[in-house]
Amino acid sequence: MDDRSLTFLKTLLNTPGPSGFEIEAARVWRREAEGFADRVWADVSGNSFALLSPGGRPRVMLAGHIDEIGLMVTHVDEHGFAYFSAIGGWDPEVLVGQRVRILTKDGPVAGAIGKKAIHLQEKEDRDKASKIKDLWIDIGARSGDEAKQRVRVGDAAVIDADLIELPGARIVSRSLDNRIGALVVLEALRLLADQRPLAEAIAVATSQEEIGYPGGGGARTSAFGLDPAVAIVVDVTHATDYPSAEKKEEGDHPLGSGPVLNRGSAVNPVLLDRLVQVAAAEGIAFTFEASPRSTGTDADAIYAARSGIATAVVSIPNRYMHSPNEMVALEDLERAARLIAAFVRTLGDADDFVPR
Repeated sequence: MDDRSLTFLKTLLNTPGPSGFEIEAARVWRREAEGFADRVWADVSGNSFALLSPGGRPRVMLAGHIDEIGLMVTHVDEHGFAYFSAIGGWDPEVLVGQRVRILTKDGPVAGAIGKKAIHLQEKEDRDKASKIKDLWIDIGARSGDEAKQRVRVGDAAVIDADLIELPGARIVSRSLDNRIGALVVLEALRLLADQRPLAEAIAVATSQEEIGYPGGGGARTSAFGLDPAVAIVVDVTHATDYPSAEKKEEGDHPLGSGPVLNRGSAVNPVLLDRLVQVAAAEGIAFTFEASPRSTGTDADAIYAARSGIATAVVSIPNRYMHSPNEMVALEDLERAARLIAAFVRTLGDADDFVPR
């Protein structure tokens, strides 16, 4: 990954953007896209688009959701403590003691998640798992009135955990799920800009995937609006090279093993075979993942849009998903972007993805 792409990656990951509040992260993504795309725009659902080779055929959609899990203020009490609910799926245990950034109309407000100290807990409570309803955010306010001048009910928040680089070209950050999917599709488009494809390629940073809509709200609306012939969804999947990983259930996807190609009912088999062929031709290592029902990604909304869209899922192995410190290998991002760009270059108007 060159210096420009690495700088973009750091900026994108450090910019807050929980589901429903993706505006700032989406702006970062669109600014980067404007450097090489033929057209860049946004829609009412919060999706962002970058188009290359307008009028080419077929039209291919490259989708990665740009939102992340977060928190939302639900109540501010008379003492100035802010209570909250989850945006997306959290293990409450990882929230205890974390620093947060609350996203307010006047800018970010710093705070810390509080819980009764272990010294003060009853013996029977010490071994119980934390629950969100027993936690609060302390912004240092001296009263409820002071706190309410700084934060409002409905303000979103993220964990204050910016990116760090580890040896072996591995990075740790919040928001890797799935800010890196949005990055990979744009990096694929950047590669395509150097050698224009016959296909019309549209990278999409989709919104609102983490809040539980089947396949994500933004994926559904953007796929309907674009009506592509082909869609590649980029997301993360569980890396299985950590202690206690269950490979019999999750597969074998160590960091650095390359992109993960999904096999399952949402994935078009003809399209998957083409991706495998391209990976072999380009010398790109990959692994398979089985999804006999839903994929848990934007693909679940896209493949069934309109009269059906030939869809595939390319995933990045990710350790410690839905935590403040997720981990990926940069080489997996690079390989995924290279695979997608190489695949798009093979497309032509005569391609047929009907399984026969």
